[in-house]
Amino acid sequence: MPLVTSRTVPCLLFLVISFFFTLSLSYSCTFTITNNCPFTIWPGTLAGSGTPQLPTTGFQLDSGQSVRIPSVPGWSGRIWARTGCTFDESGAGKCQTGDCGGRLECDGNGASPPASLFEITLGKGTDKDYYDVSVVDGYNLPLTATPRGVHGACNATGCASDINTGCPKELQVVGGEGGDGGGGGVVACKSACEAFGLDQYCCSGEFANPTTCRPSFYSTIFKRACPRAYSYAFDDGTSTFTCKANDYTIVFCPVNGMRNSGGRLAPPTIQKPPPAIQEPPPAIQEPPLAIQEPPPAIQKPPPAIQEPPIAIQEPPPAIQVPPPAIQEPPPAIQEPPPAIQQPPPAIQEPPPPAIQDPPSREEDLATVSSSSMLLPVPMVFTFLILNLIS
Repeated sequence: MPLVTSRTVPCLLFLVISFFFTLSLSYSCTFTITNNCPFTIWPGTLAGSGTPQLPTTGFQLDSGQSVRIPSVPGWSGRIWARTGCTFDESGAGKCQTGDCGGRLECDGNGASPPASLFEITLGKGTDKDYYDVSVVDGYNLPLTATPRGVHGACNATGCASDINTGCPKELQVVGGEGGDGGGGGVVACKSACEAFGLDQYCCSGEFANPTTCRPSFYSTIFKRACPRAYSYAFDDGTSTFTCKANDYTIVFCPVNGMRNSGGRLAPPTIQKPPPAIQEPPPAIQEPPLAIQEPPPAIQKPPPAIQEPPIAIQEPPPAIQVPPPAIQEPPPAIQEPPPAIQQPPPAIQEPPPPAIQDPPSREEDLATVSSSSMLLPVPMVFTFLILNLIS
């Protein structure tokens, strides 16, 4: 068995130290933060309980720039971007979205909601990492997180859609004039929990479990826009990912800018490509216009519905015309009474002729000759005279 000399001990010690140093480096992780937005952002970082803060907790990142921040095994925390910030030389100031205590360096302060968050817990040794993108606390900017895995492929996650353009009015945060990324329009979209403070939206109180806290109307809006992001507290099934990576690339406004051959996002110095790449947001905004077009089509029928009343109102004159026609028959009914009254004279006329006709002379004589009835005296004398003459 070879003897261990005084020279071999330092060599063995060096090898052991190198091995563990190399092993620790192989499982260390960095965060590459890239600003692909057409305006300046101010990223912030916050370490979880029991883990140290990263070398920087807040800084300015101009459009097209990238920064790499080293971490340690087992680190957990979150990373986000602030917008519309103004700071003085001492680092004091404020941001329209994602503010962290009114300082450039967050120094242990979290993001004021609403803010889009990248959350991660790094595994120690060979343990896997757990990571996600969350809009549970609201949304201010689109972002994606892409791990570069040590063992096999890892899934990217994020929320690349512009939720601000489709944010319900009751959840909107409208920015003031001026400021990068914070002028005039909707600069962020609140969560329903922040907007209304109800247990059913915050998954608190009697709703503090997956059984009673279910997706709401508002969380569904976020989930449809960003299927891989956390939309409410218990949205674990489709939102948490695992990997063992040595780098996580976090890109804010991932649909803007261009990639150069080195793999880093180059500043948008060429103005023509960005508009071509920026076309998807209008495409996302087009559906609301397409949805808004039907209302005029729905509103057109009312005039068509209102036209029949005019047609219905015309018949009343037509209905009113018959009354004179109905009133005309009374004169016709009144005429028959004279016609009915005429027969009485007709009935009365026959009796005189009928009674007076028989007294004609010849018929009377015939009647008298054949009758035994007594005749008046003048008639007898007349009869005797006529017989004597004959």
